[in-house]
Amino acid sequence: MEHMSDKKRAIFKSTMELVRERGFHGTPMSLVAKHAGVAAGTIYHYFESKEQLITELFDYAQQQVIAVVERESGSDVPFKDCFFRLWSGLYTFYQNNQDLLRFFEQFVSSPYSAGMPPLEEDRYYTVLFAFFERGIQEGALKPVSPKILATLTHSSILSTAKMTASGRLELDSGELDQILQLIWNGIAQDS
Repeated sequence: MEHMSDKKRAIFKSTMELVRERGFHGTPMSLVAKHAGVAAGTIYHYFESKEQLITELFDYAQQQVIAVVERESGSDVPFKDCFFRLWSGLYTFYQNNQDLLRFFEQFVSSPYSAGMPPLEEDRYYTVLFAFFERGIQEGALKPVSPKILATLTHSSILSTAKMTASGRLELDSGELDQILQLIWNGIAQDS
């Protein structure tokens, strides 16, 4: 990932926090600048418009998630272990980055996502699809579409992270392990 200035990072962090609290429409550039502790003109040094800020923030956030997938999906580890690491790594990442998770949720349901490529061309999903394709090729996973496997797995991670972060659901590590094992049992070739 390219080096980013502290000011740009502060703008991204502030934007995520404000979008979580106020939504896209309630987050004008002037408020982002104030919240980030930068001059109003500074924000326009980095971004010509709110649309550019939002789409670049999405790319930045997506790169963080891709880094988790790449870190946890090393081919030097048996696929099952890798799957468990990936699920747990993404779950922990989303738990620790609730503003990012809420930003993603709002982004994909907003007009900002209209210009996004189809999932088959999206960098995050191509990495995730390749991971599941590996599992199929190694005989660890049922021979179904990697899109289906990625969708089932990623949605279970997102739902669990949202429910536990909201405080509506408390799960101890044993219960999280049970969720993970059930997901694995549903997609594994030898279950």
